Amino acid sequence: MQIILLEKVVNLGNLGEVVKVKDGYARNFLIPSGQARRATDSAIKEFEVRRAELEKAAHEKLLAAQAQGEKLNGTTIKLTQKAGVDGRLFGSVTNFDIAEELIKNGYQVSKSQIRMPKGPIKTVGDSTVSVALHTDVLVDVNISVYGETN
Repeated sequence: MQIILLEKVVNLGNLGEVVKVKDGYARNFLIPSGQARRATDSAIKEFEVRRAELEKAAHEKLLAAQAQGEKLNGTTIKLTQKAGVDGRLFGSVTNFDIAEELIKNGYQVSKSQIRMPKGPIKTVGDSTVSVALHTDVLVDVNISVYGETN
């Protein structure tokens, strides 16, 4: 299916590009989330009329994400989990736990923005995870996990 992108989509394209994607991806995700429209002649003409407005909105989102990234970059989050004597956690620290702690500290993030390349943290110690605030803004956050014994 041919679609026109209404904002930048990772691994797909930039604002205003007409791209071909699988029908299900367009119908079930891109179009309902407002990231794209079916690329008909009328939709392309309407997009060209609204292009400046959409570009301005995208630029404002990017500036807001960069400002938040400046504050968030290098932040250290301290989490306490139950752990055994050997330093392994009973359970793990997931992106949900990290997002919850960042929200408590006043940052607006969701768990889907937390990138954990090595998977959940399962040991006591320090780790680094990435937070994708925007498709172009990726910041690192330090995670310190402390063990709690009974």
